[in-house]
Amino acid sequence: MVELETDKANLEVAASAAGVLAEILVDDGRDVAVGAVLGRIEEGAPAAPPAEAAPVAPPAEAAPAAAAPVNVEETAPAPPPLSPAVRRLVAEHDLDPAALKGSGKGGRILKGDVIDALSADAPTTTPPAQEPAPAAPSPDTSAGERRVPMSRLRKVIARRLKHAQETAAMLTTFNEADMTAAMEARARYREPFEAKHGVRLGFMSFFVKAAAVALREQPALNARIDGDDIVYNDACHIGVAVGAPRGLVVPVLRDAGRMGFADIERAIADFGRRAQDGTLTVEDMTGGTFTISNGGVYGSLLSTPILNPPQSAILGMHKIEKRPVAAGDSIALRPMMYLALSYDHRIVDGREAVTFLVRVKECVEDPRRVLFDV
Repeated sequence: MVELETDKANLEVAASAAGVLAEILVDDGRDVAVGAVLGRIEEGAPAAPPAEAAPVAPPAEAAPAAAAPVNVEETAPAPPPLSPAVRRLVAEHDLDPAALKGSGKGGRILKGDVIDALSADAPTTTPPAQEPAPAAPSPDTSAGERRVPMSRLRKVIARRLKHAQETAAMLTTFNEADMTAAMEARARYREPFEAKHGVRLGFMSFFVKAAAVALREQPALNARIDGDDIVYNDACHIGVAVGAPRGLVVPVLRDAGRMGFADIERAIADFGRRAQDGTLTVEDMTGGTFTISNGGVYGSLLSTPILNPPQSAILGMHKIEKRPVAAGDSIALRPMMYLALSYDHRIVDGREAVTFLVRVKECVEDPRRVLFDV
């Protein structure tokens, strides 16, 4: 029936009963409150239209004489109403709505249709007097630009990230991890792991398990501020940042400390598919207590991740790159990854943050620590 865009996902609302959509109470692009009525459905099968309402018959009061020509413009159905946003754009640019092609349901003109028409500079929407180029044209400063309205998801992402910067006492600490052991374990068990569990073994599961261990030992990084209180979470609900066509989303691994490597990789693969399809639900992305973001998949070497409110910490992974490091009394090339932990200094002390990151480093550099809980 309708698609609702929330701050986390797009939701398709199905009809509550079989019938006909008799009335639309809210135009496209409008904000609505939870529980608001968007339209009304007349239940039951649609009634057959009466003979006098057949589209081939013009209204009685407008019926011309038999010999008179039919004015198509007068007998054409009225165009769908314009939403306030579309009406404002049309007025600002002095456009003719009848010349615009609507891509919405029933031919409704959407905001994107107006923007497309403006960017294409269609002759049907441009006054003829403006079409001829002047004899000495001045440089077009708008050449190569496209103006696209921000989606609701992008607006919310921007607002939340800015709020995090303005509210939290945010600080980032760094370390680096030698990925040799994790890469060797992954190479050794990749094929049997995939054959048994039906999913590929990635590095994210190593970091999720390491973070769960460290969060259990440093509970302040798994907590949040609520007014004048600190709320500690007994379970580790770790959000995994996933890039999607509409923007960054963070689905949550529930009680990640109790999940096995296969469960984590299977859930992450499912999140990735549904993020691309736009089928993640609000429930998938709520309740996280800690977040992991992997900029390394895009080639990032080092970054300072921004907190995901109201969480108090976020771990940033980066690309694996061979670098010369000290190995005993010699220098060796090792696959290294920079790690970044951003945290809210109002609730997390530097000692706790550094200890947490060192613990993650230890568990990744020797995954057997996770197995034996040492």
